[in-house]
Amino acid sequence: MSEAGKTGGDEITRLLDAWRTGDPHAKDQLLPLVYDDLRRVARRHFRGQPDAQTLSPTGLVHEAFLKLVEHHQGEWRDRGHFFSLASRAMRQILIDRARARGALKRGGPNQIQTLSDELPSASLALDELLSIDQALGKLESIEPRWARLVEMRVFAGLSVAESAEALGVSERTVKRDWVQARAFLALALSGA
Repeated sequence: MSEAGKTGGDEITRLLDAWRTGDPHAKDQLLPLVYDDLRRVARRHFRGQPDAQTLSPTGLVHEAFLKLVEHHQGEWRDRGHFFSLASRAMRQILIDRARARGALKRGGPNQIQTLSDELPSASLALDELLSIDQALGKLESIEPRWARLVEMRVFAGLSVAESAEALGVSERTVKRDWVQARAFLALALSGA
């Protein structure tokens, strides 16, 4: 997250709590504090995407924020969890658009072997995103915490420390889960 996002984490969490408990002004105060970080997450989702994408990162932020308002109000526990849900909403919006365009019909089995923790989503094409979404669905049915961790690290760009805080576990547990989740996804994505 940006320095403003890190230093304003307490304020963001306070506003999320206020919004969850029904303060109608909290949402309006929250958006300016999280907007730059949400745009960074949106740009991360767009890396490696085809130029024909009809949605801009700004549009994705707005659609995701509306989705959060409509479907996830009150679910977030803190700043890390909020950004995880926002990233999930962005990913779902892009997946829905890719499905609508029939991206899988042009592709075939993908050969993604690993997810990197340095630049996790830098080269994901939309059909690869769909494959990862399906693999994440399988992972979530087996180990939901691993699936949330992948969403946080790959799509929201959270650090090990931020992921540990959002999940309520130690950094050591996050590192161990990250290795196992990546191994599971590598197998699932290779068709093994």
